[in-house]
Parts: sequence; C-alpha cells; structure tokens
Amino acid sequence: MLDELRPGLYRWTARHPAWEPGADAESPGDWPPDVGSVAYSAPDAFVLVDPLAPDDESALWSALDPLVERHGKPVAVLTTIRFHGRSRDAAGERYGGALVSWREEPPTGVRRIPIDGADETMVWLEAPHALVPGDRLIGNGRGGLRMCPESWLRYIEPPIGLDGLRRALAPVLELPLEMVLVSHGDPVVADAAMAVQRALRE
Repeated sequence: MLDELRPGLYRWTARHPAWEPGADAESPGDWPPDVGSVAYSAPDAFVLVDPLAPDDESALWSALDPLVERHGKPVAVLTTIRFHGRSRDAAGERYGGALVSWREEPPTGVRRIPIDGADETMVWLEAPHALVPGDRLIGNGRGGLRMCPESWLRYIEPPIGLDGLRRALAPVLELPLEMVLVSHGDPVVADAAMAVQRALRE
C-alpha cells in the first residue's frame, strides 16, 4: 500500500472517486484515475499531504496506524490546493490530527511554497529535499514532469495562463530538489531539478 521512498517518507496511490473515463486531452478532466498522497515523519509531527483513502479505507489505515504509533508525535494534515480535500477530514478524525491550512505555520522540517497567482501552495519536505505539488506540476507520462493543462487554470482570476504559471513556478528551481512527488502521474525520484527545468521550458 505504501511505498517508502526514503526513511520516513512514504507515498501511496488511490483511485479518485471523481475520475471519469473518456476525458478529452488537455481538458479539466484529463488526469489519471489514481492520484498520489504523501506521508512524512517530520521531527515534531507525522505529516500527511493530500491524503486520499481508497474505497477499502481499512487498507490505508492498517498501513498508516503503526507508522503513526511508532512516530509518537501529533498528526498534521496539509492540503496543497482547494480541490484536494479528499480524505483530509477522515484522517484528521482518525488520528486526532490538526488540519493545517496554508495560512498556518507548518510543522518543523516542512515549508509551504506559494505559487503566486496559481491558487496553490506546494509542500516542501526539507530533510528529504522532496517537493509535493498539487495540480500545477504533474507527471508527463514519460517519467518526467510538465505543467498542468491550461484548461486547469481557467477558473483563476485574474487569468494566469501557462506563461504566467511558468513565471510563478520559477522559485521552485531555487530549491535543492531531489524528488517531486506529484499527485497526478508518476513521481520523480531522481534528477528532479532537471525534470522541473524541462517542464518549465516546454
């Protein structure tokens, strides 16, 4: 259920209940059926980012429960973008965890990376040098990254467009990136800085 990418850093995927087949390419519904979530043993909290439980929730809880217990610190649930509420409330209720908004200070070892004008605040995990985006960086289906389809940005006012998003994402390149753990598509766990550079050039 959980893939341990680094000691104390985990990712899993689950089928999103809102996914529908047959979406047109580059449309708002053009994304893979399974989406990714992240768990991280931060120094003073067990952090869940955009958690989504599968239909059989017990499979996820049985995998997470021993990790939470072993870590022994409070659970903090972070969300990257408004559309990723997912199983946030269920996770918070199960573990008595705090639902940490983008306005609030995240746990030690975790930073928020605002993407100006793009309605997203990415999560930066400092020790493993791992970036967790929401919708603005996604897998490209070839082992790399891309920016989201422009149709995903149409609701934003004032409009940002892909050129604006490219500029907004530029500060991400200043991070010592080793991994980008996308929600949509496959994570990049090597040469992440190069993958982001390529995504912003395309």
